[in-house]
Amino acid sequence: MNAKLEQSESNSGLDLAKLSLSALLIAGGLFGFYYFSGQWPAAARVVALIIAFVAAGLVGATTHTGRSLRVFIAESQFELRKIVWPTRDEALRTTAVVILVVIVISLILGLIDLILKWVVMDWLLTLGH
Repeated sequence: MNAKLEQSESNSGLDLAKLSLSALLIAGGLFGFYYFSGQWPAAARVVALIIAFVAAGLVGATTHTGRSLRVFIAESQFELRKIVWPTRDEALRTTAVVILVVIVISLILGLIDLILKWVVMDWLLTLGH
């Protein structure tokens, strides 16, 4: 966790208007993508859709929520640098153990299934005859 104090401010009216504009840009981009499907080539529609999404992201990034998201991503990247990743040998050994456990558990479950089949089909159903 970061030692910074949590800010309790929320989105202002302007921020809500910006977030609404972002949602409208996304909705408009999606609507245009499908509305012009027979008139525009697919590449032009994809480019227009990407432009709409980028514009929505840029507008949304200027809000309090967008700034909070940027701070969160920056802090996450900082925390990722602290991770000690396993070596290749450790990763291979762990993978081998997982594969071995999966095989053993599947064999055990298969054996239980065969025993239950034998009990139900061969033993219980023959008791009535």
